[in-house]
Amino acid sequence: MTEPFDPTGEPRATGISRRELLRRGALGAAALAAAPSLGGLLEAPGRRLSPFATKPPLPTHLPSGGLPALVKAAQQEGHLNVIALPPNWANYGNIIKTFHAKYKLTVNSAAPNDSSAEENTAISTLKGQSRGPDVVDVAPALAVAGASQHLYTPYKVATWSTIPATMKDPNGLWYGDYYGVISFGTNLNVQKTPPQDWSDLLNPRYHGQVAIDGDPRTAGDAFAAVFAAALANGGSLDDIEPGINFFAKLKKAGNFIPADALPANIAKGSTPIAIIWDYLNLANKQSFNGNPRYTVSIPKTGVYGGFYCQAISAYAPDPMAARLWEEFLYSDQGQLLYLAGFSHPARYADLAKRNVIPASLAAKLPPASAYKSVKFATTTQINNATKVLTQQWGPKVAGT
Repeated sequence: MTEPFDPTGEPRATGISRRELLRRGALGAAALAAAPSLGGLLEAPGRRLSPFATKPPLPTHLPSGGLPALVKAAQQEGHLNVIALPPNWANYGNIIKTFHAKYKLTVNSAAPNDSSAEENTAISTLKGQSRGPDVVDVAPALAVAGASQHLYTPYKVATWSTIPATMKDPNGLWYGDYYGVISFGTNLNVQKTPPQDWSDLLNPRYHGQVAIDGDPRTAGDAFAAVFAAALANGGSLDDIEPGINFFAKLKKAGNFIPADALPANIAKGSTPIAIIWDYLNLANKQSFNGNPRYTVSIPKTGVYGGFYCQAISAYAPDPMAARLWEEFLYSDQGQLLYLAGFSHPARYADLAKRNVIPASLAAKLPPASAYKSVKFATTTQINNATKVLTQQWGPKVAGT
């Protein structure tokens, strides 16, 4: 597949569902802007912070001695704290298990349902504590905001040069790890004729069947669905309003319903047509295992994509383990694990060029041709669209 990026261009503890509060994308940057400036590290009660956290400067790339030296330093710390990584999201369950098995580090996975904004907040509120996050996985807008608040520390992985320039901060403060596009998933037990494009959704046969993943004013993939609809209906990355108008029209027709497109709702038929990220729809298809029968398609027009970003906390209690985690995620092994979870890894083009993608994995994804016209919004475009959607979604669609 040709790399689609161009200059135009998401256990323990509970909380608001990350699927409901994807808020990883367009949303939450404004709240972070009000965050206080961050002071120095405090020693956490219970155990001492890693000595690496108090002896700057920390390495900004593989230290002398390469990966073996980094592994040794990380194993001296003994743990890694991650946050907001649901096991069924982009294959993070298997990614964490593989990392633990390979490096024998305990991975503490906290608050899997937290949002990007909550991840950044956790860095600030838990600074100096042993349970603070070492790394975060946030949407681009939140990554930019976090960097501006000095929440992250720079680090460039060994495979840095193969990450597309449009997916990384040039100083190494954050870098895209995987991406997806908005897709249509259809429960074939309920609807025998799956939609292939946005205009199809207005057909009366879909009355009371079309759902997105929450309120787009607060949920990132729901926001992306509206942006995708805009692209398919005369809008652009600079004009989301046609997408809002499309959903208003869809609601007036009785086809759009406010229920969240969660796996349980899809399976029982209350939201038989789910407009969500492709990797979530494909994971649903696999988990349903034919009950119900489920199909996934990328719309012919309005193909909108979004990626998420890794960053290392400037206050990581396990800073070397954090760096090892990033090296693992951006290695061929880590990137292929993302692909096994149906998300396109950041280094997809490099992997494809070197013919290291197993045919069995490639076969599980929609054809590469479906992704050739994908568009990615810049942070500025996302922020501008968020303002318009916040103003118009209530009166036009939600009725509030």
